[in-house]
Amino acid sequence: MDRRSFLRATTAGGAAAAASTLAAPAYAQGKRTLTLVTTWGRGLAGVHDSAQYCADQITAATDGQLTVDLKAAGELVGAFEVFDAVSAGQADMYHGVDYYFLGQHPAISFFSQIPFGMTFMEYANWIYHEGGAELSEELYSIFGLKAFPAGNTGPQSGGWFSKEINSPEDFQGLKFRMPGQGGQVLGKLGASVQNLPGAEVYQALSSGAIDGTEWIGPWADEKAGFQEITKIYYTGGFHEPGPNLNLTMNLDTYESLTAGQQEIINQVTRAANIWSMSLFMANNSAALQRLQAGGVKLMEFPDSVWDAFGAAATEVAEEPMGDELYARCHASYMDSLKSSAQWIARSEGTFTTQRNRVMGI
Repeated sequence: MDRRSFLRATTAGGAAAAASTLAAPAYAQGKRTLTLVTTWGRGLAGVHDSAQYCADQITAATDGQLTVDLKAAGELVGAFEVFDAVSAGQADMYHGVDYYFLGQHPAISFFSQIPFGMTFMEYANWIYHEGGAELSEELYSIFGLKAFPAGNTGPQSGGWFSKEINSPEDFQGLKFRMPGQGGQVLGKLGASVQNLPGAEVYQALSSGAIDGTEWIGPWADEKAGFQEITKIYYTGGFHEPGPNLNLTMNLDTYESLTAGQQEIINQVTRAANIWSMSLFMANNSAALQRLQAGGVKLMEFPDSVWDAFGAAATEVAEEPMGDELYARCHASYMDSLKSSAQWIARSEGTFTTQRNRVMGI
């Protein structure tokens, strides 16, 4: 039995409840309906929009030969069940951020976000020009999947806290929502880390089930309403400087499409990257001003906390090195990051510093 068949067999039980409602691609007069499930609650600012953009653009660009039917988290399967549902062929594709699925393989970190990792532009360099796409194809094919970068939030905020963070020791016992390797970093600082879908975070924070949370940035955070619960907001974060959102397809479904349809999906997801990144950037500054006007205290972590984040992040990144594919992804990712960062610091970094000084920004 090959790996793809094995995965279908082993995931069938977990997805059985969804099987009656999640159908294989529907065909009618040469047309197909593809089911898209997401890790996002319907209406979550920016991230649900990115998924909807992909669904609408694929449908439009194929003149309806492919109709993408979007089901938000919980409408067919839960936010954390989409990987298994698509791998098993019980949905055709999902849109989400894949650090929710590190239990599948640690190398998935590099195709979502790692602490102190790549910005949006650096990630695009790696994926499109420096070997990232080839490693992604190797990794996701293990699970019968094909992943396309299809959105980015830009740099994410450090998060909302019930108390100020003045030293690394302040994380001891703190109940904090942060997924992925970022959450593992906080765990090393003594935090009790929670991994919650976005749609469940407000209730957990308001009830006291968690003491703090990161989400995305000023616009999405304001829409989520966290400022109604606490006024302590750390605007700079170590954990997600440019998190990638994937549109991930069942590999059999993708291979059953025509070459033209495959290329449409390729190009739509590339467009979604730029569209979603600019959506967040266009809304964040105004939202931050509104939050501050509403009494939110904008904070920065002290250097001692940043240093502790860095030391713990190094430990977290090294722990899965015994996995050969993870090690290759790590080496490729870091080589690309170092190359991009050196040029950006000497070009864009110098320019923006001097522009802001000269123009009084």
